[in-house]
Amino acid sequence: MKTKLILFLIILSSLCWQCNNPKPSEKKALENKPKVTEKKLKTVGYVAGYRDFDFSKIQAEKLTHINYAFANIIDGKVCFGGKTASNEADLKEDDIKSLHDLKKINPDLKILVSVGGWTWSTHFSDVALTNSSRKIFAKSAVDFLIEYKLDGIDLDWEYPNQTGAGNPHRPEDKENFTLLLKEVRKHLDKQSEKDGRPNEDKYLLTIATGGDQAYVNNTNLGDAQKYLDFINIMTYDAYNGLHTTTGHHANLFPANGDPAVKAKGEEVKSALTSVQGHIDAGVPVEKINLGLAFYGRLWKGVNNSNNGLFQAAETVGMIEYYRILAEQFIDKNGFTRYWDESARAPYLWNPDSRIFISYEETNSIKYKIEYLKEKGLGGVMFWEYTDDYDSQLLDAIYENLD
Repeated sequence: MKTKLILFLIILSSLCWQCNNPKPSEKKALENKPKVTEKKLKTVGYVAGYRDFDFSKIQAEKLTHINYAFANIIDGKVCFGGKTASNEADLKEDDIKSLHDLKKINPDLKILVSVGGWTWSTHFSDVALTNSSRKIFAKSAVDFLIEYKLDGIDLDWEYPNQTGAGNPHRPEDKENFTLLLKEVRKHLDKQSEKDGRPNEDKYLLTIATGGDQAYVNNTNLGDAQKYLDFINIMTYDAYNGLHTTTGHHANLFPANGDPAVKAKGEEVKSALTSVQGHIDAGVPVEKINLGLAFYGRLWKGVNNSNNGLFQAAETVGMIEYYRILAEQFIDKNGFTRYWDESARAPYLWNPDSRIFISYEETNSIKYKIEYLKEKGLGGVMFWEYTDDYDSQLLDAIYENLD
């Protein structure tokens, strides 16, 4: 009996040694087994080519994607050309080439060009109109991508079947937008296969979408999303350059006391309602990036009540960059910072000058990232990189998104 016990222990010891010391072939198989890693949340930063900015200063390690803004549409094709309405400065083709140097810092960085925008959405309705025009546009998009060695194309049509900045539009835009995305996706996939870029490395197709229900109503997002890698919702400008009443322009939740909350039939706008509108339209949550604004909205001649919030003003909400707000306005020069807990949004008020400012800050970004993680969204997008101040907003994204 003792001899059998000793023999059993010897065999057991041998088996344990083999488990802890696999054969060379087994060891190699274990080493080559893919590691299970958590999918990284996206940080998509728009960088304006018409700003005087040294791209080498971009903190590439804190970004996953850069959307260069903007390329134009001329004669139905994607190209550089024309002038921006903001400062009449020519876009520089060398900008994109210099962005490639950032991959030395972050090899996983994806660089896309954004086509259109508020000023250059004029010809989208035309290029989406027919099968022929869609093919011409899609081919030009791929040609542009190859010429500048990009990782993808972002379409910023503002907006299908809406005037935007006075742009041509048609009821057919609703269907044609999806058809345009389908055609561009087909051309990109064909080029991805040709260039040996499968699966995760394929050429990307993304869009920027409006944050209101009107955008959802004028598109077929449930069908359109099938051809997209992800969607960047512009969850800001809830109160904007069309409003002579003050309000939050980048609030996470609908605010208590907002006239839109009380008014029957008037849309309540917030990041939450924007995201939910896209989800209800059929967009998977993981394809949605929450938009952040690196700028505020400023109203003058505001009625001196309720610290300026939800009050009549003599002007519309004008854009003011966060870098200017940080230097001159936030708790400075007679301005007091207030926090609306119901909306998770900050604002500034100066009763002497009667100026009201709605804006994004590090605290509001923290709450938005908590929300997107809880909701299971894909990440964040922001406009625009050069509007930051000492990397305050970008750092808030980087530190909270990790």
